Amino acid sequence: MHGLRRKDREMETAKAERLLAEGVYGVLSTADGSGQPYGIPLNYVFRDGAVYFHCARFGHKLDNLAANPRVSFCVVGKARVLPEQFSTEYESVVAFGEAREVEGEEKERALVWLLEKYSPDYLEEGRAYIAREGAAAKVIRIDVSRLTGKAAS
Repeated sequence: MHGLRRKDREMETAKAERLLAEGVYGVLSTADGSGQPYGIPLNYVFRDGAVYFHCARFGHKLDNLAANPRVSFCVVGKARVLPEQFSTEYESVVAFGEAREVEGEEKERALVWLLEKYSPDYLEEGRAYIAREGAAAKVIRIDVSRLTGKAAS
């Protein structure tokens, strides 16, 4: 795997983890068995060194993950175009790892973490929704093996 070309913009690991934890959405990149890439934006949560997201029980990303569980996941934090400088102020992280479905207690915990992140004022209603509809969703965990962060200001 390549290292960062612009070492002067490399983010400290703790800051990269913070950005990954606080990001609103990320882009999951997968590839199918023939190498065709596919990127899809999604909501997620980062806990205990892993990225979790939920999805339907069938679909393109799941087909790709079945063929090749290696993924990357990108989150962009603050970004501002600086037209007069022909540049951009930004912060971003890319996580690399392998994705797999989780079930049971881990699945339920991940759904609650997503609820806490995206609907903190509706925890009771959200827990009832999970109890009612949680079986219709899959939860995928990406075990992060490498995390890089960059920032330019």
